Amino acid sequence: MFRLITIEREYGCGAAAIAAQLADHLSWKLWDQLLTDEIARLANVDRSAVRRCDERMDSPLHRLARSFWRGSYERNSAALGSQMFDADCMLPMMQEVMNKIAQEGNAVIVGRGAPYLLRENPDAFHVFLYAPRSEKIRRVMAEGHSEEDAVDQVDSVDRERIAYVKHYFDADWPTRSLYHLMLNTAVGNEPVVSTILDTMRLVEGSPKATDYERPNVPTPVR
Repeated sequence: MFRLITIEREYGCGAAAIAAQLADHLSWKLWDQLLTDEIARLANVDRSAVRRCDERMDSPLHRLARSFWRGSYERNSAALGSQMFDADCMLPMMQEVMNKIAQEGNAVIVGRGAPYLLRENPDAFHVFLYAPRSEKIRRVMAEGHSEEDAVDQVDSVDRERIAYVKHYFDADWPTRSLYHLMLNTAVGNEPVVSTILDTMRLVEGSPKATDYERPNVPTPVR
């Protein structure tokens, strides 16, 4: 029986709202912004430091500066704690949180490498959501962004996710063989939610569900 749904997504396709609807329908816990809060709590840093690293690689400048911060950090951890927190620090914490979520079950998890970190978990149903570029721009503008800002975000955020997955998992993004289902959200949120629930139940009842062939995704690089 599936006890987890992971939602990987293209930026602007409406995945956050769809995940919230799924969690509400199933009365499951939604791990989206809550993941940011939990990592910030574990790392004892501000949420903004976690958001800065969220599915992004550290910049070359940051990696260079980190070597100089190490010595200062030992002397003044309070002042440099948020600066020292980076994507390399965040990944093992995210794995720890994902393992805890998986043990508890009944959860919908949005992004944060969940399908890669939980790729061996037979209780997880993995979904990838996408949409035409024009639909993504429309959705981002509907959230109050200007057209210029929407275009910039749609074009840049997924490039960062591609680089992040390649660096930390040595995999393509999306890794299609990871997912039970890939859906175009241009059909509307309600049909997407219904299709995810219906397909999950169909796969769950299939003898092949326990023999689902998972790809050989490397262990995260730390």
